[in-house]
Amino acid sequence: MGRRRWLCSVVTGLCLASAMVSATFAAQTAPEAPMSTATHSRPRVLILATGGTIAGKADARSAIGYDAGGVSGQDLIAGVPGLDKLATLHVEQIANIGSQNMNDGVWFALAKRIKAAFAAHEADAVVVTHGTDTMEETAFFLQTVLKSPYPVVVTGAMRPSTAISADGPANLYEAVKVAVAPQAKGRGVMVVLNDTIHAARWVTKVSTTDVQTFHSINAGPIGYVDPASVRFLAPAVQAKAAVPDLSHAEGKLPRVEIIYGHSNMDARQIDHAIEDGARGIVLAGIGDGNASDEALAGLDRAVAKGLLVVRASRVGSGLVNRNVEVSDDTHGYVVSYDLNPQKARILLQVLIAGGVTDVHAVQAAFGQGLY
Repeated sequence: MGRRRWLCSVVTGLCLASAMVSATFAAQTAPEAPMSTATHSRPRVLILATGGTIAGKADARSAIGYDAGGVSGQDLIAGVPGLDKLATLHVEQIANIGSQNMNDGVWFALAKRIKAAFAAHEADAVVVTHGTDTMEETAFFLQTVLKSPYPVVVTGAMRPSTAISADGPANLYEAVKVAVAPQAKGRGVMVVLNDTIHAARWVTKVSTTDVQTFHSINAGPIGYVDPASVRFLAPAVQAKAAVPDLSHAEGKLPRVEIIYGHSNMDARQIDHAIEDGARGIVLAGIGDGNASDEALAGLDRAVAKGLLVVRASRVGSGLVNRNVEVSDDTHGYVVSYDLNPQKARILLQVLIAGGVTDVHAVQAAFGQGLY
């Protein structure tokens, strides 16, 4: 992963095994200005801007201080030389926030707009600009609820638009380049930054400040991109999962808490989650998703109260396996396999929202992304 050449230094702004889930999102959100559906010589890309560091502006509080979401999506594309030669572009501002403030409402707006654009043949691909802190979660949510052969690429930046050697322009250029590549079709949602293409299921942020902050820990990247080429490392694999029916979710996902495992752990946070009305708990456990006897007893109380419990791991790599140190069959737990706690939370939320609450069906769903 060599150092990229910068295009610009500054810019101005889950098939589920059960038939319980099969319906799709209703297309509700209309574009601000419809894209042409006439015969076109260049691919059409809909860029949906949500803010983040890529749209950030410097702040005087420190030499590296900045405020996310200070530049519009339209200004972002205007600051990338040659971007308009890759595709016919249409930009819409879905939000303009730091990704620490990303929420269910923005997720649902993105999913509905993307589905509407593809259903109406308005776009051949979608690029989402996003902050890096929760980018993997947004990408995984979209991967879980959207099943389309058309590419969706999420990109962002680690340096704000006003920084020296800002990485946003190159990332945006390469995201569009990947989105319009013929071989990108059928690969679902991808994350593109720093010359690297990642699948939404695998990618995670591993550094607080490094430009090369995204890695696919358990799988590796699925390809590489530079201004001259797009290279995928393997053929596209047909997605197995069906789209869950979230028509009754009303733009909000059910409450699922992540409980972080540690030494000398008691069950206080677990009991509080039960009392607070959580529908599920994801344990960010130690090692292979383990926890103290006291914490496991608390999780048993949660299961007895009807909550779904998923064991994930805080470790950062490796899979959480069933029935190793913990007898999941006895306790009625689900394991996350390869999904980290934050992605396990999203999948569990989507399943519960879609009416999938049988522990066996939930476990099957967690294995659908493994090939």
